[in-house]
This record gives sequence, structure tokens and C-alpha cells, in this order.
Amino acid sequence: MMANLLEHMGMEKDRVQFSWISSAEATKFATVAREVAQSVEALGPNTKFVKGSD
Repeated sequence: MMANLLEHMGMEKDRVQFSWISSAEATKFATVAREVAQSVEALGPNTKFVKGSD
């Protein structure tokens, strides 16, 4: 539901990722965080949320 709301607001769905990770899974957390950061960086800037210069 949150992903749909963000997409409606103009946020591309690939910029938001949800994952369930236990607090005991530090290695999995680090891996997922790295993968998410890389995929968002590959998308480049989200120009829909840049404040105009007016």
C-alpha cells in the first residue's frame, strides 16, 4: 500500500524497496542495504522531487 502511495506521488517504484530482516541478521542487512543503494544510484536523480528555483 505504501509503495502504491509513493508511486502515485511520483516516486518510481524501483526507488523504494521493502525487506523483512531480523535484528540477528546483520550480514543480510548489510547485503540488502548495499544492493538497494546500488540500484537506486543506477536510477540517477529523481527529477520529480527537485525544488524549483522560483
